[in-house]
Amino acid sequence: MAGAKPGVHALQLKPVSVHEALKKGGKFIKWDEPTLEPKLKDNNNVPPTLVTLKVDPDGFYLYWTGGSNLEVEILDINTIRDTRTGKYAKQPKDAKVRDVLGFGKGENVEGKLVTVVHGNDLVNISFLNFQAMQKDAAKIWTDELFTLATNILSQNASRHTFLLKAYTKLKLQVNQDGKIPVKNVLKMFSDKRRVETALEQCGLVNNKAEGIKPDDFTWEAFQRFLDSLCLRPEIQSIFEESGSKRKPFISLDQLMDFINRRQRDSRLNEVLYPPLKREQVRQIMEKYETNASQLERDQISLQAFSRYLEGEENSIVPPERLDIIDDMNQPLSHYFINSSHNTYLTVGQLTGLSSVEIYRQVLLTGCRCVELDCWKGRPHDEEPYITHGFTMTTEIPFKEVIEAIAESAFKTSPYPLILSFENHVDSAKQQAKMAEYCRTIFGDALLIEPLEKYPLVPGQALPSPQELLGKILIKNKKKHQHHRPSSSGSIRRRELEEQSSPNIDCPLMDSEGGQPLSNGEEKLVERMVKDFEPRKSLGGEGESEEDEDDEPTAELKKPNSDEGTASSEVNATEEMSTLVNYIEPVKFKSFEVANKRRKFFEMSSLVETKGMDTLKSSPIEFVEYNKNQLSRIYPKGTRVDSSNYMPQLFWNVGCQMVALNFQTLDLPMQLNMGVFEYNGHSGYLLKPEFMRRTDKHFDPFTENIVDGIVANTVKIKVLSGQFLIDKKVGVYVEVDIFGLPADTKRKYRTKTSNGNSLDPVWDDEMFVFNKVVLPTLASLRIAVFEENGKFIGHRILPVSAIRPGYHYINLKNELNQPLLLPSLLVYAEAQDYIPNEHQEYAEALTNPIKHISQLHKRETQLAALIEDNSEHVPNQPKDGEKTKMEWEDISQSRPQLPVPVLENAPDIIKLPAPEVQAQSIEELKQQKNYLKALKKQGKEIKEMRKKHLKKVWNLSKEQKSRNCQLQSDTQRRRSQMEKHLKRSIKKNEPHDPVQRDLTALDQELEKQTVQLREWQMQELLKLRQQLHSLEREKHQTHLQEALQKLKETTVECQAAQLKKLKETCEKEKKELQKILDRKRQNSICEAKTRDKDKAETELNEINRKHIQDSVSLIRGLEEAQTRRQDKLMLRQREVLQQIDEELPLMQSKLERELEQEYQRLPEEICQHLQLELKSKGLRKDALFSSHCHRSSPSPGPGPGSGPPSNCSTPSYPSTPDRISWTRSMDNSTASLADSTSSSTTPVLSEAEMSFS
Repeated sequence: MAGAKPGVHALQLKPVSVHEALKKGGKFIKWDEPTLEPKLKDNNNVPPTLVTLKVDPDGFYLYWTGGSNLEVEILDINTIRDTRTGKYAKQPKDAKVRDVLGFGKGENVEGKLVTVVHGNDLVNISFLNFQAMQKDAAKIWTDELFTLATNILSQNASRHTFLLKAYTKLKLQVNQDGKIPVKNVLKMFSDKRRVETALEQCGLVNNKAEGIKPDDFTWEAFQRFLDSLCLRPEIQSIFEESGSKRKPFISLDQLMDFINRRQRDSRLNEVLYPPLKREQVRQIMEKYETNASQLERDQISLQAFSRYLEGEENSIVPPERLDIIDDMNQPLSHYFINSSHNTYLTVGQLTGLSSVEIYRQVLLTGCRCVELDCWKGRPHDEEPYITHGFTMTTEIPFKEVIEAIAESAFKTSPYPLILSFENHVDSAKQQAKMAEYCRTIFGDALLIEPLEKYPLVPGQALPSPQELLGKILIKNKKKHQHHRPSSSGSIRRRELEEQSSPNIDCPLMDSEGGQPLSNGEEKLVERMVKDFEPRKSLGGEGESEEDEDDEPTAELKKPNSDEGTASSEVNATEEMSTLVNYIEPVKFKSFEVANKRRKFFEMSSLVETKGMDTLKSSPIEFVEYNKNQLSRIYPKGTRVDSSNYMPQLFWNVGCQMVALNFQTLDLPMQLNMGVFEYNGHSGYLLKPEFMRRTDKHFDPFTENIVDGIVANTVKIKVLSGQFLIDKKVGVYVEVDIFGLPADTKRKYRTKTSNGNSLDPVWDDEMFVFNKVVLPTLASLRIAVFEENGKFIGHRILPVSAIRPGYHYINLKNELNQPLLLPSLLVYAEAQDYIPNEHQEYAEALTNPIKHISQLHKRETQLAALIEDNSEHVPNQPKDGEKTKMEWEDISQSRPQLPVPVLENAPDIIKLPAPEVQAQSIEELKQQKNYLKALKKQGKEIKEMRKKHLKKVWNLSKEQKSRNCQLQSDTQRRRSQMEKHLKRSIKKNEPHDPVQRDLTALDQELEKQTVQLREWQMQELLKLRQQLHSLEREKHQTHLQEALQKLKETTVECQAAQLKKLKETCEKEKKELQKILDRKRQNSICEAKTRDKDKAETELNEINRKHIQDSVSLIRGLEEAQTRRQDKLMLRQREVLQQIDEELPLMQSKLERELEQEYQRLPEEICQHLQLELKSKGLRKDALFSSHCHRSSPSPGPGPGSGPPSNCSTPSYPSTPDRISWTRSMDNSTASLADSTSSSTTPVLSEAEMSFS
């Protein structure tokens, strides 16, 4: 309830995560125990069936299919109370079922059993029984299902999550044809006709007898269906109020203003919890807005805005409040402890069944104190049992209860568990058996010896829940030894006592035949004995000091009807006494006696009537007592229907263990469930600070603001409901606050809707709880009822944790389990309380300009009343001016705030403000996103040239191949001719013809070689011209893209500058206000030290002067800031204009340069080849083919010709204009605008030009 750890809490709660084995599914045998009732026999005697068990990926439902029924059966995981395996799982009693499951065949069948316990209350629970195929599977499924069922975030999920859960339910429940039955959709909502219409509008099947294809029923289709089903005019109104002005969108700035102004808790520290920034709001927009074009324009649509309101960021209670947020290292007496009364009962207090199972169920709710009423067992087994004494309730074995507690003690909370024994076992032997059961079954979890740091001595505080983690503490009367006899003497005395009282351990007999009496007769006799004989102790020295002083053994005392059987407990034996340490019950005498004894390990139990009397007579003393010692309150005995009192009554005085009847889910129990839901469902809540501090006294009946406690004002407006119940009835909403007597307000109520439970909209006035004195102890309850008063659902919210703004509240049932669809949309305001007489002061200080404007408006309205007399008034001031007398008149109507007299105040705004300079184009070109774009362009050019180089190498390869073929053919012909020549010489034949053929062959070779070279050069020129054409297009595109990116970068940078300037202006205003406030406080202090008689008048004058100076200085500062902003925006517009003007100029220059380079391409190739051919003696005119004459080359190489390049393609000339926009690209890729000493870099490398 209070005492959260300082600083920002790091959320430790884990989101829902479904184990792969559960998602994949597994084979199980599902079995039910056959019933013996004839009416149910045919229905329930279903033989064991092989099923496939699965959990959906979101962890909403456990579902299974199998057997003859092909339809899917599902179970809401939020209704699962427990999962069990091994010896704690249910085992079949029917022989046939046991045989099918393999019992008696030597296998460890228990290890394969899985029991799922589920239900909507603690008494009427149901069991699902499965047997896994493998032992390991049972353990995995049991653990993982329990983790899902107890996930706190799942139980308090967002509205969006519950809608997704409803959609998942419909998708899972397919019929035998694999379709979603329309009847399931109709069953989910109350207005069948509207559902059918909405389905038709979404293009879905709406015939009740048909089914919808799962592929057609997508999540988007379901959302459209819901939008058609409920038009939600209230969301439209909120959207318009947020700034849409009938447009279908709002801007990012408007959304940021909505979140920070409407949705933010003003009570939070702005340093620890700062308002959201643009980047954070942008992330929210990106999460919910699906329209990319609107995101680009920083806009969010109505649909996305509605989804945001449903989202997890917008829960009415921050998720950290559900986590372990309290400091768990304080003494046990500093906490409220979730406590149960007569835990074993399932119905009323006089008749009905007692249950072992309910102990498990109560512990699983997070209860940390359960009660055990123990009675002496029968002689045949002498096993103590638990029941409600002197009533017709049934009995349950003590041992089974201890085993159940051991199994469930720490399943949902690791913090200490207190067992409150009401011990009526007047048998030493059976008490020893009880103690032995506790020791052996609880094992190390049972705390027997006190902790070393916390001895049982007066003045020693109790240990903390953290130090008692995982421990079980026993509350039972303790045997005190006044004289320390020897151990043998003690044993001998007990033996003598047992011998002298032979009837103690024997069953009661009737007066005639010694036959054991029936259970009812025996209870009647016991009651008579109790009424007329004093209860004797087993040990003569077993009474506490208080009992000796207060109740002599000779005095006969009848149990009080309110106290029930609690006043007739027997004293403890040595075995039970040794188990008691920090929770020792003693009879409450008075607060003075408790303060004198200072034994903080002693505690007292008070029936609610005595507790109420004590609360009325000594409330402050009651609070003081509870700061150090524990107290337990329990219902009066006349509540035979197991009804409950309001626990808030005793929380208000700091009572820790306010015990309730958990089996009755009435309003007190609902409040208890809702309150203990927080702090991690641990069962422990740290009390408010004033209930813990020993240097402060707290009166729970105070109606005034307590020094050191910030009171709150809470306002709630119920806007609408959604899917509140699945039938067509009228509904209404009640809003209450439970807290201190001054804080408790019951009850506000809306009007009843006119037969509409699907989407009722209310236009009631806001419900105002003007002053909540102790918000950390107060809870807000919002409950929905049918028009006949039948409960539908509710929600309990801590006042100190309520988030202001528009929020969905998902309703819960009486057991605090979440309901699937019912929810309310509310508007909440939660702020620090300001008394009415100071309200105007606060508003004037918060916004002095608005306050002055209101005063001016009032003055104008009053002027109309005295208009007739105005012409007789001499020396009227000009428009907009006020005479000194007018200012004095107006000052009388202002709130009389103490304000300082400012000296040299105008100098405050004359200080030189830091200038935010507009960035130049050169600075903008150094921005990362612009450089990144240029780098990308450079990569594209580089890739293009790589492809060109590959083509050049392929051409060179083909040329070499042709050349080799030519050389080979020539060599073959030469060889033949040389052979012929040798034969001619040998035969002395003429060889001149052969010589001529050889010469002709050489000439032909030379000619073909030159032709091959010419072909290669022409092909190279074609490739180079193609590359040039591609690069021309690419550079023109790149230029436009680069300037566009530069423009976008400029806009982003300018927006950041304006934002920075805005933040600077806000900071200046805050600094100015701080200075003014500081001067005001100084003036107040000086005024208080002077004449007290004049203090009030002087404070009024300080207030008047402060508001005037604030208005003047803030207006002056705002004017200076406006001029500064206008100057910056003017310069920014000039920069954008320069960029726009630069584009056509750069395009023109680029086109000229590219054309010039194209004209030089043949010249560059020819210049290089002329040098090559000159060195090899080839003719020069071989270069000039038809391709070379497309342009007129310049004659001869210029004087600045450079050496051959090692690059396959030419670099462009390095003109200053080109470099100005490609410089950044040059830094990334050397292939762009490479500076050279010449304007004619050769196109082809030596490797490209060479022949083999």
